[in-house]
Amino acid sequence: MLYDLGRAGYEAYLVGGGVRDLLAGIQPKDFDVATDAKPEEVRDVFRRARLIGRRFRLAHVRAGGEIIEVATFRAQPRSPEEGEEQAEEALDDHDHMLDEGGRILRDNVYGSLEDDAFRRDFTVNALYYRVTDFSVVDYVGGMDDMVARQIRLIGDPETRYREDPVRMLRAVRIANKLGFDIEVATAAPIRELADLLTDVPGARLFDEVLKLFLSAQAEKNFDDLIELGLFQVLFPQTAACLHQDGVETLIRGALQGTAARVREDKPVTPAFLFAALLWPALRDAMASAIENGQNLAQTIPEHSGDVAAEQVETVALPRRFSTPMREIWALQPRFHRRNGRRPERLAAHPRFRAAYDFLILRAAAGEETDELVQWWTEYQQGNAPVPPAGGPNPKRRRRRRRRTGETPTSD
Repeated sequence: MLYDLGRAGYEAYLVGGGVRDLLAGIQPKDFDVATDAKPEEVRDVFRRARLIGRRFRLAHVRAGGEIIEVATFRAQPRSPEEGEEQAEEALDDHDHMLDEGGRILRDNVYGSLEDDAFRRDFTVNALYYRVTDFSVVDYVGGMDDMVARQIRLIGDPETRYREDPVRMLRAVRIANKLGFDIEVATAAPIRELADLLTDVPGARLFDEVLKLFLSAQAEKNFDDLIELGLFQVLFPQTAACLHQDGVETLIRGALQGTAARVREDKPVTPAFLFAALLWPALRDAMASAIENGQNLAQTIPEHSGDVAAEQVETVALPRRFSTPMREIWALQPRFHRRNGRRPERLAAHPRFRAAYDFLILRAAAGEETDELVQWWTEYQQGNAPVPPAGGPNPKRRRRRRRRTGETPTSD
């Protein structure tokens, strides 16, 4: 692809996380390309390219089974006043504008390679690999920071976080992925600016949460998010429960299990992750109802929707994940019903395995007994004795007789 753009007369470089990870000795998952070709010109070069985005217009080029993101060199942000002064220089869909709070609204003013380097977020993400001579182009000291093993923002940290608050989350994730530290000046404003995340669309925060927690560094990310005051903004209901007995044990158990599955290249699901992250909030919401005599089976359905609804005010939770999350919760009381065919029916439920794994987490947190977990473990192995169902139910027998016309003898 780089050679194709070069033959068409354009500059083209590998850039971003792919170059960074290679230099850190990590196998990259994908590569991005930066070029001086405009998106429409990229589409002219590659027949299998499509243009996406309005805030940040770029091209997706299909190469084999992969999609390569190709972005045109961008220039530095402009303030609203500067944008008005330069309005005649750019079309509405090709400008770069900040709102009054400093957040980037549109990012489509094109510039040079050097311009592009200085508008990127972290120095280690602004390294450009040039295929023509196999060199790395570095305008911002990214190679020095790779050697120093630190994550450093390009420019003034407060300004850059106001441009895009998600950079605070990215700082944590990239630092832990590489095993680097966040440079002191880069970390300093985060706690004060953490509330800026409330202005970020919930769907974008959902994607960032998955990157943070469905990873091999999930538990370390959790620790750093709490330390920097970011977790409290993302999950305010859960953060309010962290002091309670067993809460961190349950969440850490889920994160450790997720990290192990990621390292073993096994599938992971956001539904189970959010079940663990929001269970403390649900348990807290149910406390008064249980004290008033309601059982768990009644209380979970009544409160789970409220907990999920409050959570999506900050981080989105798509229905395809919130529904199985609530099913995992709703199955928990059924583990106590072990007589007759109830275990068989529970084991046949599509969410049984996830609910069983969640039961293990709850037992480790002190919410359930080890005996209950052991029984269900042995049941799945075919070794647990199943108590018989209860005695005959007279009401049920009478209903059956009315339905079938059976002659009663005696009840």
